[in-house]
Amino acid sequence: MTRAEDIKKHIEKEKQDGKYHKQIRIEDNATGFSYEKVFQEYLTEILSEVWVEDPYIRNVHQLYNFLRFCEMLVKGPCKVQTIHLLTSYEKGSGRSQQISGLEEIQQSLRNYGITLNIAFSSSIHDREIRFNNGWMIKIGRGLDYFKKPLGHFSIGYCDFDLRPCHETTVDVFHTKHTKKM
Repeated sequence: MTRAEDIKKHIEKEKQDGKYHKQIRIEDNATGFSYEKVFQEYLTEILSEVWVEDPYIRNVHQLYNFLRFCEMLVKGPCKVQTIHLLTSYEKGSGRSQQISGLEEIQQSLRNYGITLNIAFSSSIHDREIRFNNGWMIKIGRGLDYFKKPLGHFSIGYCDFDLRPCHETTVDVFHTKHTKKM
């Protein structure tokens, strides 16, 4: 028991020092990986600003994923004041739906005292979420790692803990120990 407590203390110290790297491997069809489960331990009370870089916040289901991520931030112990989103434009006729959806999320967040800054890039590829408390999360599939539900009234439609996932990897780093080139 003492060894387990020592290991737990060591991990906590590594987290505080920013030397911590955690990798979560999400298997195909795995469940139990809601945004709350993946991000909760990094949503500290000092967190006030978030940067989301994800080229695929374009289609309706991707907009809902981003909305659910924002809802998690609103409910969390953190006091987020600003969210920065960098994504790419939807091609063709879906662009107006993408823009109106993002503007609706922006207005809804404003009602909670949160500013959503939206920017677009035609060259963005990587997916990354950064918190101003130093944590950086890289998800191979970005926020879009959930599979399509079987139907509108199927288990997992509303609760992402019950929704099967696509296979992906989540890497968590602290910016204190990352090199900028």
